[in-house]
Amino acid sequence: MSIRIVLADDHVLVRNGIKALLADVPDLQVIAEASNGEEAISLVASHQPDILIADIRMPVLNGLETTQKLKIEHPQTKVLILSMHDSDEYVLEAARRGAYGYLPKDIDKTEFVKAIQTVAEGAKFFSGSVSQILVTKFLELDRRFSGITPQEEIHLTRREKQVLKMIVKGMTNKEIADQLEKSVRTIETHRFNLMKKLRVKNLAELSLKVKDMGYLLS
Repeated sequence: MSIRIVLADDHVLVRNGIKALLADVPDLQVIAEASNGEEAISLVASHQPDILIADIRMPVLNGLETTQKLKIEHPQTKVLILSMHDSDEYVLEAARRGAYGYLPKDIDKTEFVKAIQTVAEGAKFFSGSVSQILVTKFLELDRRFSGITPQEEIHLTRREKQVLKMIVKGMTNKEIADQLEKSVRTIETHRFNLMKKLRVKNLAELSLKVKDMGYLLS
């Protein structure tokens, strides 16, 4: 089945370039073109394409506004942003507003075609440099959720890491003390310090935190 595409870019040369690039690709069909976001929405409404390939910077309605509007009014059409602007702000905002993909305009043909096919199947596609922005943001949010900000790092001593590994394995304080040839009181102190550093209240929370932040045991 052919993947039906609407192009939205205020530069005719860019639209012609995209059409020429895709002309010899089987199952990809550019069915309409728009020079601004408002025209793009109208064409999507009338043609019901599989994908809208849109620029960020467009008159009347820009790519972000168009993406958000289509997500509400025509969710069956997936938006793939193709832009020369790859700042964190644009990438993250495009993802928030419902874009299925974000590509730089200097992307090569092979990856461009792969992106279109991936998005048409309902999956997300963000090019390497763009995906790194999203990964960085996700990790930042994950740290916040875990109660650890990017400015904070958990520093464990070699002995604390050793004890932590044993705790996660389910060993008791006495078993750890016997293996390390330390007193039970010493192991209890290590356990208390670990709980405090990791901001957890019990063994279950401790195990979950270590699982989410595997580098603690490296």
